[in-house]
Amino acid sequence: MPPRVGGPRGQMRAPMRKAKKGTLKRLLRLLFTQNKKLLIAVLCCIVFAAITSVSSSFFLKWLVDTIYEGLHFINPTPEAILAGVTPLTTSQAWVKILPSLITIFITMGGVFLLSVVSSFTYTRLMAIVTQRFLHQTRTMVFNKMQSLPIRFFDTHRTGDIMSVYTNDIDALRQLVSQSLPSLCTSLISITTLVVLMFTYSLWLMGIMIVGVIAMFFVTKKIGGRSSKYFMRQQISIGKEEGFVQEMMQGQKVVKVFNHEEQAIKDFNEKNNALCEDATKAHTFANILMPIMNNLGNILFVLIAFIGGLFVALDVQNLTITGLQPLVNNYGYATMVSAIMAFLPVTKQFTGQVSQSSQQINAIVMGLAGASRVFEILDEQPETDDGYVTLVRCTIDDDGTIHECEQRTGKWAWKHPHKADGTVTYTELKGDIQMFDVDFGYVPEKIVLHNVTLYANPGQSVAFVGATGAGKTTITNLINRFYDIADGKIRYDGININKIKKSDLRRSLGIVLQDTNLFTGTVMENIRYGRLSATDEECIEAAKLAYAHDFITRLPDGYNTMLTADGSNLSQGQRQLLSIARAAVKDAPVMIMDEATSSIDTRTEALVQKGTDMLMQDRTVFVIAHRLSTVQNSDVIMVLSHGEIIERGTHQELIAKKGNYYQLYTGAFELE
Repeated sequence: MPPRVGGPRGQMRAPMRKAKKGTLKRLLRLLFTQNKKLLIAVLCCIVFAAITSVSSSFFLKWLVDTIYEGLHFINPTPEAILAGVTPLTTSQAWVKILPSLITIFITMGGVFLLSVVSSFTYTRLMAIVTQRFLHQTRTMVFNKMQSLPIRFFDTHRTGDIMSVYTNDIDALRQLVSQSLPSLCTSLISITTLVVLMFTYSLWLMGIMIVGVIAMFFVTKKIGGRSSKYFMRQQISIGKEEGFVQEMMQGQKVVKVFNHEEQAIKDFNEKNNALCEDATKAHTFANILMPIMNNLGNILFVLIAFIGGLFVALDVQNLTITGLQPLVNNYGYATMVSAIMAFLPVTKQFTGQVSQSSQQINAIVMGLAGASRVFEILDEQPETDDGYVTLVRCTIDDDGTIHECEQRTGKWAWKHPHKADGTVTYTELKGDIQMFDVDFGYVPEKIVLHNVTLYANPGQSVAFVGATGAGKTTITNLINRFYDIADGKIRYDGININKIKKSDLRRSLGIVLQDTNLFTGTVMENIRYGRLSATDEECIEAAKLAYAHDFITRLPDGYNTMLTADGSNLSQGQRQLLSIARAAVKDAPVMIMDEATSSIDTRTEALVQKGTDMLMQDRTVFVIAHRLSTVQNSDVIMVLSHGEIIERGTHQELIAKKGNYYQLYTGAFELE
């Protein structure tokens, strides 16, 4: 997946590109690895079905030769009469060739019956293979996505990632279920037909090769342009879908600013571009098959004419055809049967070439989709070199820590020392320190400069400053969503890089400004903070966040189903659930990123009481624009352009009459 330029909020490149070299090989290897036995069975069925489907010309020649053999018994040549052959009546001739005719029809019926069975079998097996492959591919992509760093999601559009699960996976379905089997069938059929044509007549085969070269040239010209516009169509689809998604999410904004007309105009531009690209793509795709069919018909007529001319020339004992002259009617009949067999072969051959050409677009799009899937699978996962883990523990009166399995309410860092093999335990207190930290989302643009701070256990640290000052960035570094460029961060005296990320994040609770609720009940959304939490613990967390009152007034209380990111709740109610979710986690360190920004003043007063209780005996980092929410913090840090320019309590900063004083006295809101 191509990264966006210009930082974590930049723009992304076009979503559809040509497939990388080796994509088909990798796709087939993955397909066979997952479904080897089934695909071997499918391949055997395809080979048998393809060969038998082109055997009609062989049976036609066999039948014509047998009938003419019967005519030869009725009217033998002079040489045969001199050799003692007695002419037979029509009924006697039919009796003589009847066993051969029965054999032909039985053989033909059996072969075509097996062909039908083979076709039915491989289509059923291929459906199983395709769905299993798509299921495994989606699983691989989703599992891979869970291992990717936050940087990946900050630098890629959500809609573009979603298109991998929709458009690209669907292109893969088309490729695996239809295009590849069809192409395989066509190649086997073409190979079989070539063998038959070489057997029947080298001269006619030469004419056929000239016709195929012409068909190939047409396919390259028209099919290539069709593929180009199909790729552009996919790009236009992605743009239109992304625009529609934005409009759906921002309908309130659209309406409140009377932006409907402009939205319609913008949509029409994208829709017209899609219509133009799709029209061109399907125009070239739709004219390809008629052109190929007509070329096939011209080739059929040409073969029939030249084949008839060859027969006429051979009957007159001319040798310009390179064939032995026909000296009797039976030889004449044999030549006619060969021409009759060659004609349906010609039709089948051109039909298979046309069918193969029709798969070009699906194959190109499928490989482009596979390439995008592989790009996600090839993304570097979030690196984690940590080895210090978080364990439950008990603590003796003398401070000795013992690791245990049962829940005790106490945690410790388990630190194995590589040097001597010993293991030490450090109580989890929530002591976080940053020393001379520098950081930039991109190397050429440093966001934080020489940041040093100390958050003692149970201390509340607030960050204030303008948008872009680096407040949220600091908390992202504590979570290790990003790694620092320089400096150190210590957690309970342990270098944060030594702590496993999953254990580090287990010790942190977070309430974000942008609330994310998931499809499920209210209870399930609160329990998302700690999956082992009981219903009673979830209810207590909701009471702590002052969410219990409004939850009980919902139609089904805690069992009320939430959908579409909790769209059936107000913004304040959604924020209260987010606080309850953090409360049930019961983490020793809390990060409150504009936790009360979406709550009215009355509710804020209640929530402030709840958050005060939530903050007791915890280290808390508070990011706020409302200065009223940080007055009780133990330390307030004022940031500007990635640097801490002031620090102290509310009273100390007011007394300094510096930047914080100007912000506080100049306006209640920082921004």
